[in-house]
Amino acid sequence: MATTTATSGQSGHVLTDWRPEDPEFWKTRGHAIATRNLWISIPALLLAFSVWMVWSVVVAKLPAIGFDYSTGQLFWLAALPGLSGATLRIFYSFMIPIFGGRKWTAFSTATLLLPALGIGFAVQNPETPYAIFLLLALLCGFGGGNFASSMANIAYFYPKKTKGNALALNAGLGNAGVSVMQFLVPIVITTGVFGSLGGAPQQLSAGGELFLQNAGFVWVPFIVLSAIAAWFGMNDIASASASFKQQSVIFSRFHNWVMCVLYTGTFGSFIGYSAGFPLLMKTQFPEVDVLQFAFLGPLVGALSRAGTGWISDKFGGGRVTFWTFVGMIVAVWGVLQFLPSAGDAGSFWGFFACFMALFFLTGVGNASTFQMIPSIMRQEVPRLNPHLDAAATLKQSELESSAIIAFTSAIAAYGAFFIPKFYGTSISLTGAPNAALWGFMIFYALCVVVTWFFYSRKGASVPC
Repeated sequence: MATTTATSGQSGHVLTDWRPEDPEFWKTRGHAIATRNLWISIPALLLAFSVWMVWSVVVAKLPAIGFDYSTGQLFWLAALPGLSGATLRIFYSFMIPIFGGRKWTAFSTATLLLPALGIGFAVQNPETPYAIFLLLALLCGFGGGNFASSMANIAYFYPKKTKGNALALNAGLGNAGVSVMQFLVPIVITTGVFGSLGGAPQQLSAGGELFLQNAGFVWVPFIVLSAIAAWFGMNDIASASASFKQQSVIFSRFHNWVMCVLYTGTFGSFIGYSAGFPLLMKTQFPEVDVLQFAFLGPLVGALSRAGTGWISDKFGGGRVTFWTFVGMIVAVWGVLQFLPSAGDAGSFWGFFACFMALFFLTGVGNASTFQMIPSIMRQEVPRLNPHLDAAATLKQSELESSAIIAFTSAIAAYGAFFIPKFYGTSISLTGAPNAALWGFMIFYALCVVVTWFFYSRKGASVPC
């Protein structure tokens, strides 16, 4: 008589028999297991984004508690988590097949404790040097790195027909961590949430007090719980095991690099705008309490990503991506019309409405570009490896799709560094962010042409 383990195809937390493309397997076992892993992955990723982007709020409050930094120094603090997060993503892209999704998710989530606790202690000491804040900003990049491994992991669990929606849910609700953070942190820093354990408040230069340490401390209990849930509740997939050498074949895949460009246009824009939005509003409309509104942009982008994955599954990711970039060009042009200029105070609400449209479109594009990748590799792998049988072709397609999804997210994440930095440079050189925004429009125009030529036009080489 077969053992329960052999029958279930599961050894402890390791899935030894995983066939999501088999309809009967998916219906009887696969869907339930995949759903459990997805709903543990989502809060872990949400916390990762919260920690990654926490400086976008903290930097706006540092001057008020006595840290006398220039605008350039503040933009560096807002930008550095994007730089380190994107760089870590390159390495995290290959971790799931090497270590396993369960083990790596638990470990990478636990590493978020370092910047969360570090920020909590550093802001309480008025003698903390700027170099320490730079280091903590870099450590926040742990949260950025987690996205690449999380998306690669979830990609293995779902069949092609629902992969786009599953990835959209994981990424979209995970992306919501930016909005959750920008909504929650302004609230928790106004009160002693942790009592005497949290430390004394900082005195504001304009009067009153602030518990800025809570911007870091508030995440600690949730990080601990999420890491424990991942360790005990998630699974590793035995067939997903692969060395770095096996995964590195993606560097020779032309469409890997094309999708890096397109995903930089969508996710790079989302995370870059999220990182720079509070400080951009503060510099352009200083009379507005920006922290009342900053969380809405990332929230719109995250929800649109989570809620629009099905559109690409139905109509094709290439077509949706093409029209998304067209819309983004229009939205950025709208932002430019409402910015303050010589003799004109601009319109905050016009500026804000155009940015909300821009955030919404980045979410749609995030979902559509990730839907494209498995579709592209299902066509490319048989062409590039005609000697493989059907089963080997499917496995290779899944391996390369997962690695490309993770790697493109790594490259795109540099948007979290470059967009705030371009804002800062444009303001320093010209007194306004307009030059940076014109540069973004030109890049989106390039993405329109690339998407049309390779993927969405009639007769495209890889229609999707």
